[in-house]
Amino acid sequence: MNAIYNEINELAEKYKDYTATNLSKLVRIKSVSLEEKEVQLELKRQMEEAGFDEVRIDGLGNVIGRIGNGKKILAIDGHMDTVDFGNLENWDFDPLSGEIKDGYVYGRGTVDQEGGPAAFVTSGKILKELGFDKDLTIYFVGSVMEEDCDGLCWKYIVEEEKIKPDFAISTEPTNLNIYRGHRGRMEIRVTFKGVSSHGSAPERGKNAVYMASKIALEIEKLNERLSYDEFLGKGSVTISEFKSGSPSLCAVADYAHLHLDRRLTWGETKESAVAEIEELIKGMDAKVEVLQYEEIAYTGKKYGMEKYYPTWKMEENHEIVQTGVKAYESLFNATPKVDKWTFSTNGVTINGFYKIPIIGFGPGNEVLAHAPNEKVPVEDLKIASAFYAAFAYKLVESE
Repeated sequence: MNAIYNEINELAEKYKDYTATNLSKLVRIKSVSLEEKEVQLELKRQMEEAGFDEVRIDGLGNVIGRIGNGKKILAIDGHMDTVDFGNLENWDFDPLSGEIKDGYVYGRGTVDQEGGPAAFVTSGKILKELGFDKDLTIYFVGSVMEEDCDGLCWKYIVEEEKIKPDFAISTEPTNLNIYRGHRGRMEIRVTFKGVSSHGSAPERGKNAVYMASKIALEIEKLNERLSYDEFLGKGSVTISEFKSGSPSLCAVADYAHLHLDRRLTWGETKESAVAEIEELIKGMDAKVEVLQYEEIAYTGKKYGMEKYYPTWKMEENHEIVQTGVKAYESLFNATPKVDKWTFSTNGVTINGFYKIPIIGFGPGNEVLAHAPNEKVPVEDLKIASAFYAAFAYKLVESE
């Protein structure tokens, strides 16, 4: 094993408690989407303390730390916003405790996904301590608003900040496997227009609920016949909301809508998914639309995008995947599992729109994402911090 990878492992072990403590500090700050200001200031402080060359917060509120000034650009991304706690009765501990005990850090965001950024802060510290001076610029990005709108943060970074990396790593939880893709997704609304009449004479009206209900049953059937990809699995569609309206509770409903959560496998597109629903409603007074997201970030910046998040996957023999495999092998003298996420990540924009090669490697198990009793092994944090530093060296070697 190359001496540099031994040194990386030793430093990751040395700073294991430092990594866990940094994560604990982040977890104690509630940071749901659009309310990330305080956690971003803490992440910025941690990057500065670790000796990053430059640390700043952009107009949308992303924290961007830089090490190096080379021609090639590597970005390591982790989102800092979390979902809320849900029913507190389902938790065995305070979601904001950040307690470190029995080899774990406990609390909301430990897995999804502040553990990744805590680990990459340590990676930056390791790289600085080793005097990393290769022809590479590394941006460490603590991004915002991912839980509300995957990839919006990277749309801003690429289009407004004019940073377009050559390679990227997502630190979303992978159980310390290397992930090379996931299904895309989109949010679709199907709206039905009926005609109201008095509830005592429903035959005079046209009930939008009945129209929507018929289509709901067709959507259930549609789910069964969607495309399948050997790696990413099957596309899916489900109804996540059914709303209706009428002039009164003594009247025929003249409005209804269905909200669809559509997961897209390889080969499925926005256009193909919309066309499938349009075929179902043919002849009805109904319309299909892909929804828009536009919100005000904690910085006061209003920003948005269409709620279409493309499918992406990297081929297993792609340079970035193989660089990750080699970095893992050099560190741990073992072969990593190469797999995929079930859920969606900022990769939908990084690769789905901008075609930037990306892999995932992160601490924690994704089954704990958005779940009560979220916790991450401290050992995972240590391994991730070593991996990100090793990947930077291995990428320069392969170049």
